[in-house]
Amino acid sequence: ETSPVKALLQQFGLKAKKGLGQHFLVDEDILECILSAAELSRKDIVVEVGPGLGILTKRLAEVAGKVIAVELDFKLVRMLRESLASFSNVKIIHADILKIAPQQLLGDYLTIPELAQGYKVVANLPYYITSPILRHFLEAWAKPSLMVVMVQKEVGEAIAANPGKMSLLSVSTQFYSKPTIIAFVPAGSFYPPPKVDSLILRLDVYSKPPIEVCDVDRFFDIVSCGFRSPRKQLRNSLAQALGMPPSQVALLLGKAGIEAKRRAETLNLGEWKELGEVFAPFRK
Repeated sequence: ETSPVKALLQQFGLKAKKGLGQHFLVDEDILECILSAAELSRKDIVVEVGPGLGILTKRLAEVAGKVIAVELDFKLVRMLRESLASFSNVKIIHADILKIAPQQLLGDYLTIPELAQGYKVVANLPYYITSPILRHFLEAWAKPSLMVVMVQKEVGEAIAANPGKMSLLSVSTQFYSKPTIIAFVPAGSFYPPPKVDSLILRLDVYSKPPIEVCDVDRFFDIVSCGFRSPRKQLRNSLAQALGMPPSQVALLLGKAGIEAKRRAETLNLGEWKELGEVFAPFRK
């Protein structure tokens, strides 16, 4: 049922901007699914990225304590401020989410006792910047406790992958959170429909990572090296990326308890930790 969305676009003289990846969610069942996965109460602060026409924002405001919606498109910001004016617990911010740190965004809200247990991110993410937005929150000083996000189907599957289908994206996301695929969302759930199907993904963010590494930047540098040539055996991909002889790499992999013939996609987080520790001295 797209008529409420079309009516809003018409009322405010708006059009979906392809360049900003604007596809407005119109499926009521999917909205309910997002809200249910977020498990919201009046104690929750919610950050919404790209609120669009405010359809999800309104529903969030009805159940959460505070909603901070960050929108890049100023025409939509004006429309949201007008259409959501009756909600005193909604704050619309005109900004690029990647240029504003979460702690800056939340400001004084984190000092309010009943809201102080953290915040949640609930969003229909612009697909062209999904990974940067996830990293922006997961690597922040003030991390959310939970993220419920709409992502492209292939990206969601990659994030939630098990060893055998791991990628740099899955390792980096699973280092900070436990991903769960909540629901499949067909393209027809949006107006205008995107060219791809989507998933609702829930990320339960760890208070501390499940593996302990001495230097996070160095750890991810080595993981990146491992995935630089993902179809190659680790012995060869790491040798190429690190500029080391394959025989030396094979020796170090043995030290980490990892077969040299394995591929990066087969390693679990614990094995990356072992590999990272063994190879760390060889990275500046």
